[in-house]
Amino acid sequence: MTYSEVIIMRITSLCKKRGIAFNKLALMSGINQSTVDNIVRGLTKNPRIKTLHHIALGLNMTLAEFLDFKEMNDVSVEDETTP
Repeated sequence: MTYSEVIIMRITSLCKKRGIAFNKLALMSGINQSTVDNIVRGLTKNPRIKTLHHIALGLNMTLAEFLDFKEMNDVSVEDETTP
């Protein structure tokens, strides 16, 4: 699983669990809906930490809480290339 896939899975899972649509998440996070859409559609392969921080805050979490889950801890980003 790639870093991008892990982030998509985390956002999708948290939104589903909380009954939040992606456009609502964008509004709650104070970021553009297109930014969230590009992340969850896999167009943004490596979202900025600042963007993930805004998403975490929108979900009423710290960035540390947002990033602390099994799949993230298991993913290796060293093998991935950035375009």
